[in-house]
Amino acid sequence: MGRTRQASKEKKIKPHFWVFCEGKTEETYVCFLRSKYRIPIEIIPKVIGSNVDEKLIKRHKRGKPTHEKDIDFLMYDADVNEVLVRLQKIKSAKLLASNPSIELWFLLHYKNQTAHITTDNCIRELNNRNHNNYKKGVLDQKLREKLNEKCSDACKRAKQKELFNNPSTNVYELIQILEDIKR
Repeated sequence: MGRTRQASKEKKIKPHFWVFCEGKTEETYVCFLRSKYRIPIEIIPKVIGSNVDEKLIKRHKRGKPTHEKDIDFLMYDADVNEVLVRLQKIKSAKLLASNPSIELWFLLHYKNQTAHITTDNCIRELNNRNHNNYKKGVLDQKLREKLNEKCSDACKRAKQKELFNNPSTNVYELIQILEDIKR
């Protein structure tokens, strides 16, 4: 007597995440997220600088397989107003902005930053808390551990900030999407 076969589940299309970045630090962080979540999603970092627009995004995606569920992200520092205005005009992508820089997002894994802060002061704080020399574009082991362990704390802290003001970041929105897909 044979066993009955279960009906096959409908194949779920997994989205591509296209993450267009301002610099090497953002790209390094996106690669960290790709390895952390180990979910069947491809996050494609592209370091394209501050001259990004809709045409540039389309040109980078031309010839590559795309799907309607794909999501485009722009991960940029929000400290230069002219760049921020240009980024806000790109309606086809979700803007992930950090003011003054991505280092604020890293710092929120350690503490709640409420006062105005510069990128240099963010880096100084990261150095003091990690007891080492933070370098842009490099996530050392101590920082990776903190980014893993305190992500929910950083998300809570970031949600309390008013976007585009200093200090603020909405990188937590990418984390929430990754967490939802992981479930």
